[in-house]
Parts: sequence; C-alpha cells; structure tokens
Amino acid sequence: MTPCIVIIDDETITLKQLRRILEKEGYQVSTFSNPRRALEHIEKESCHVVISDIRMPSMSGMTLMTLVKARCPGTEVILITGYASLDGAIEATREGAFYYLEKPFTPDQVRERVRQALEQSLIKEHSTSSIPRWPRNAGGPVIIGESVKIREIVSTIRQIGPTECNVLITGDSGSGKELAARAIHGTSLRRKGPFVAFNCSALTEPLMDNELFGHEKGAFTGADNRSKGFLETADTGTLFLDEIGEMPPSMQAKLLRVLQEGELIRVGGNRPVPIDVRIVSATAVNMKEAVNQGVFRKDLYFRINVVNIKLPGLSELKQDIPLLSYHILNRLNGRRGTQVNAISEKAMALLCDYAFPGNVRELENILERAAALCKHETIRVCDLPPDLIELELQTYKIPDEHLLTLSELEQDYIAHLLKITGGVRTRTAEILGIDRASLWRKMKKYSLS
Repeated sequence: MTPCIVIIDDETITLKQLRRILEKEGYQVSTFSNPRRALEHIEKESCHVVISDIRMPSMSGMTLMTLVKARCPGTEVILITGYASLDGAIEATREGAFYYLEKPFTPDQVRERVRQALEQSLIKEHSTSSIPRWPRNAGGPVIIGESVKIREIVSTIRQIGPTECNVLITGDSGSGKELAARAIHGTSLRRKGPFVAFNCSALTEPLMDNELFGHEKGAFTGADNRSKGFLETADTGTLFLDEIGEMPPSMQAKLLRVLQEGELIRVGGNRPVPIDVRIVSATAVNMKEAVNQGVFRKDLYFRINVVNIKLPGLSELKQDIPLLSYHILNRLNGRRGTQVNAISEKAMALLCDYAFPGNVRELENILERAAALCKHETIRVCDLPPDLIELELQTYKIPDEHLLTLSELEQDYIAHLLKITGGVRTRTAEILGIDRASLWRKMKKYSLS
C-alpha cells in the first residue's frame, strides 16, 4: 500500500514545496491550507504521516496534532515552524509530535524525517493488525515477529501442530516457551481439549507426585475424596511441563510409563487409569548434558524430544523489538486502560541496543514500568529504567580531533546528556548530580538553549 501523507500549512508556497519533494518519493500526498478540512479528510481517509505548520490563523499545529492523535493514534505528526526554540521542540515532542522541523528545511531533511515517521507509523499499524497466525480459540497471535528466525519457528509450529508428536521447547528464561506451547496446542487437533501447564521445579517430590498423578480416597491423611492430577485434567488435550529438566528421577520414571503405556496410577491406588494426552515440555537446561551426567533419563529424553524447537533470545531478534514493543503496549493499554500509544525514536533506539538478559519478559516489565510513569502518550528516554540510560552514557566518547579544555569537555558532555534525555532538564541535572538552576546556568553559559 502506498504511504499516505497529509500536509497542512497556510502558506501556499510551503505546500507546493513539500508536495513536490514527497511525490517524487512515490508517496500519496494531500495538501490543505485549512486545518478543519484536513481533519475531515483524515477522518474519512486514514493517513500515515501528518506534516503541519505550528502557527496557523484558524488552529495551532499543537491543537491539530491533539485532534489527529485522538482520531488516529497510529498517525505520526511532524510539526514545522519558522520560530524554533529548544523549549518549543521539547513541548511538541512531549505532546506527541514525532519531530519538530525548523524552517528553512532542505529536501533531504524532509525526506529523512518522513521516512523515519513512516517506519514508526507502519510498525504501529502492523502491530495492531498482526497477521492472525493461530485460531481464535488458541488465544490469538501469540508469536510476534517478522525476522527469519521467528518465521522459521512459526513454520515449524504450523507443521507439527496437527501431529501427535511430543515436543521439547528449549530456550533461556523469559523467551516465551509457554507461548510457543500454547501456539502448538492452538494449531493441533486437540485445540478443543484443555491446555494445562505444570511447573516441574515448583514443588517437592511428594507434592509433585500428588499434583501430577492425583490420589485415591484415603491415600494419606486428609485425602477425603478421590482427586484427579494434572495428567488426567489434560486428558484429550495438551499437558505443558515447564522446567522438565528439574523433574526428580522418581517422577521421570513414572512419566515414562505414562508415555509408554498411555495410563497412570494415582497415589494410593493400584488400578491403571487410561489417559490420552500430548506432552509439550520446556527447559532452560542443556538436556544433552543432563543426560550425559545421569541427571535425566535417556529413554525419557528421547520420548519427550521427538521434535525440538529452540527459541532465540531477544538479543538475537533486534529487528523484532519495535513490532513486539508496540504489541505489548497495545495489550497494556487494553488491560490497564492507559493511552500510551508511541515510543520515541531515541527510546526505541535504546531498547534495540539493549542486551535483554531477561528476554521478552524483561521487555514487558520495562514497558509496563515506562507506561506507568509516562505522563504523556509517548514513552521517552526519561521514562525508561536508569540502567538503560546509563548504558547509552557508556557510549559517550571524547572527541579525538584535539585535546579539549575542561570547559569544552563539560559543554560537550552536557550537550550529549541533553540529546539522549530528549532535552528533559530534570533528568539531565539528576544524572549530572546538580540542581536544575545550576544546569540552567551552565546551559546559558555554553549557549545550549
């Protein structure tokens, strides 16, 4: 689909100039000198990017941007002005502007900013209308991403889902193993049956025995009634055994019998109970090493590892981070009723550069914290955890063209901090360890404002 751009300016010459630049790039461009006419057009025909003058007789660009964002949260807005100032730029970006473009601008500046805004808009659009990969009764599209590795995983799940083979999912903590298991169940012939999840590392051995296999009446003190275990509960469906590498040896032997014979014996019982269940397991443990060390039974390993799916860490999926971030934001907005609809370019760059030792779970926690602290509709650098900002500070390098004086070094460093904090003086002063008044004096001294 051809990207759609709407331009609003009360100066005809500016409208013609911008239209000429952008139509040469192949974009579909609509121009308006009246902001209200532009809003009517945007309501009828959705657009990806709006470029608006900030000072117009009938309506200010800031007001226009607020109305556009209310109608089309995924549309990015670039404000242009001939009266640029640092405070004005900060206010505009805080209110949701993608960029604050100062007149006179060059064609290259316009092309680059529109390209960046389109990328952001299309990411949002794609995240809210993600390709439906799974049946609706599987809980929707749980695997988000367009990288080669994610596409391969999706292809494998689609292929093995309808089969009856047992699956072992491996990957680091937080990489989405249970989501992959649910996707397998959702594409299987068992999807109308139950999906039951059990953590093999959470209980003592006697409790695990009781929880997995159930018990007969009178099996132990307090067992007043017969009780089904997780295996029976998952009958005709899928049992997800998380952290199976932590399962005690005695439980491994009992599980092997279930897989071999298709039956179990409850605690305190002696009568076999037939069950029909598919086992999907997951672990962060190196299972081959566990087998070689005698910690895990080789025969059980071969039973549960008919097909292996290895989930990559988030650090291997850098290109999927923007798409995944917006998917998480949309879910947070729906769950918490928040209206955080965007992530600034600098904040997204920080997220994409971060290693994510906690993988997707850590990204979810970071965005949930940022959305809770965010005072506007856009998550900025200052809303992210301090350690991410400190990571960016570690990339600061002293220019090596010539030796700097202490004053030059201070000026350069303060300018660097202002850049990565998006011009937020409170956060900049906090990092420098000084108060806002001292920062203001230094900015005035070095003409940084």
